[in-house]
Amino acid sequence: MSGLFAREARFLFCINENYNTYVDKQVLLAGLQKEIAANASLPLMPSRLVFGEGNPNAAVLFIGEAPGFHEDQQGRPFVGRGGQLLDKTMNEIGWKREKVYITNIVKRRPPDNRDPLPEEIEAYKPYLTKQIEIINPKIIIPLGRFAMNYFLPLAKISRDQGIAFKVGERVVVPMFHPAAALRGTGAMNQFRESFKKLTGILEGVINGTFAPAAVESIGPAIDQKKKQKPQQKLF
Repeated sequence: MSGLFAREARFLFCINENYNTYVDKQVLLAGLQKEIAANASLPLMPSRLVFGEGNPNAAVLFIGEAPGFHEDQQGRPFVGRGGQLLDKTMNEIGWKREKVYITNIVKRRPPDNRDPLPEEIEAYKPYLTKQIEIINPKIIIPLGRFAMNYFLPLAKISRDQGIAFKVGERVVVPMFHPAAALRGTGAMNQFRESFKKLTGILEGVINGTFAPAAVESIGPAIDQKKKQKPQQKLF
């Protein structure tokens, strides 16, 4: 492993690697998964529950919008073409899938891969909040506009992807969804360039030297004619 990758791997993989903490988080996440599975009132049943996977002690948490066809088949997040791109791009910056954590806002596949509805997002929101609290990542990377707007309701993915924002006590870095990056060269180039920033952002957050943008900085560019709901407390 090169010096650069070794340094970044140290920051990514060795944060809070206390065995008891790791095991405790595994137990808590397993309990949360059972809680979701037992809740018959949740929408999108009987689609398969896709809870999430990865290192429960991860410094980096990727969040998509909802499972697709392949995810529903395998019960794992990001395993289709978009997931393959995500894995490849992580490898390019020295990160490994098994050392981060990957999940979605909505834990079951919407019919025909349609966008998740507001009420579906709302129903699964408490469970994602608990997941975040258990994992306690250094940075959160929402993939796509639905995941981004969960944290940053006023943001626009084409403008704000690749920028690190402070949301409560969390650092949130929205990015294009890998499936969107696959649709065009421009989006793909932006996706890869934004990914290259992540190691520096993570290192700065860990060292306390990185200053993320304030959420308020995205407000003025939004069309003020459109009424926006105030952001709810997530953490």
